[in-house]
Amino acid sequence: MKVRLLIPLLLIIKLASKAQDTLPIYHKLAEIAVIDQKVMITMRDGVRLATDIYRPKGGGTHPLILSRTPYNFNSWVDGKMTARSFEEAYEAVKRGYAFAVQNERGRFFSEGEWDILGTPITDGYDALEWMSQQKWSNGKVGLIGCSSTAEWQMAVASQNHPALAAMVAQGFGAGIGRVGKFMEQGNWYRGGAQQMLFTPWLYGTQHDKMGPRLPIGIEQKDLQRIQKFYDMGPEMPRVDWAQGLRHLPVQDIIKNAQGADGVYEKMAVRKPNDPAWFKGGLYHDNMPMEVPSYWFVSWYDVSSAPNIALFNHVRNAARSKEIADNQYLVIAPVLHCSYKRATENTIVGERSVGDARLNYDDLTWGWFDMLLKGEQNDFKSTQPRVRYYTMGSNKWQQATSFPLPNTEIKNFYLTSAGKANTRNGDGSLSLNVPSKDMPDTFTYDPMNPVSS
Repeated sequence: MKVRLLIPLLLIIKLASKAQDTLPIYHKLAEIAVIDQKVMITMRDGVRLATDIYRPKGGGTHPLILSRTPYNFNSWVDGKMTARSFEEAYEAVKRGYAFAVQNERGRFFSEGEWDILGTPITDGYDALEWMSQQKWSNGKVGLIGCSSTAEWQMAVASQNHPALAAMVAQGFGAGIGRVGKFMEQGNWYRGGAQQMLFTPWLYGTQHDKMGPRLPIGIEQKDLQRIQKFYDMGPEMPRVDWAQGLRHLPVQDIIKNAQGADGVYEKMAVRKPNDPAWFKGGLYHDNMPMEVPSYWFVSWYDVSSAPNIALFNHVRNAARSKEIADNQYLVIAPVLHCSYKRATENTIVGERSVGDARLNYDDLTWGWFDMLLKGEQNDFKSTQPRVRYYTMGSNKWQQATSFPLPNTEIKNFYLTSAGKANTRNGDGSLSLNVPSKDMPDTFTYDPMNPVSS
């Protein structure tokens, strides 16, 4: 009889232990943090944005780290409470920070209509206003994120909210409309041609206008309850984009794939100088930028050139010498938003670029501790203005600016004796302007486009 009871008892203990193992980060976070999920923060036009807030237990005031995103950060997946935001919140809270993650308007549990690259910059200002006035806030906010969680930061920074004390922007190219000679309007264009990478991205990201929505004004307690079995995230059928991107006209590609009816069609017909680009959340270089910023760029990214140009623009255009002096840049040899994935043998595609590791946590938290807590740490004395990775020699190097001091820019020209149309042709790069009477030609077939 005892044996019969012992077996199910051991099974219960084993299952209970397994259940604990599936939620370790949440339990660790719950031990040190006050957790307040699905807080609906009201914008000036009445639209409410869903926000999860985590802050240290024990009272007192704390600086806040804010991550704002169009992506789904719902905690419940397959009946389990698991989310990357728990890990980010834990790292912040254990260091004495509050942490908040917020969905852009029109995304998942947030109200309103979503528009990539067009979300009102007042949303960011209003979020900073609300958060900095909470009784647990010390009045200072830092922004962090990569890609879409970074691209909104610059335009909001131009609003000069007094609580915004520091930014960490990584892979932020799609947030830049125009800077210097670059006018890519959020990477939508490259050389005036639409970059097709946004087409499959929007197919899998945008919500359909006819999709299900929650009732306006739904209460927080109801959101906390239903988040366990609804996450408002659509499941999109897979598409063979090698064929799908060949459809013409371009504005009908997603419609041809029977995708969501969202913002793509209207964006596909915008010209690079359309006034609509200047009304939303993009940053343009006629907007002020007076926020200390730590910029992280990737060599293998779609937007490294305009990213570096923005770093230089802010250093040169800042009205305050202190702000100009608080601009730092890291250029890593990794793919988009893959900074922490670097290893002793970092592989990009089929190429090894060597040991490209960097302790990003130390850099990030040293930066925030200095600017949000006012700590007299060694960030300024130990961190170079520019840290860049040189491939080939495969090593991290330091500089006071980028391009490097004494860099000479030269134009190289494509030239040949008329037969540069294969790799075995006579084409070459030359410093001399090519002769006009020896042109090379190619046949452009719009039904067989070159992918971009």
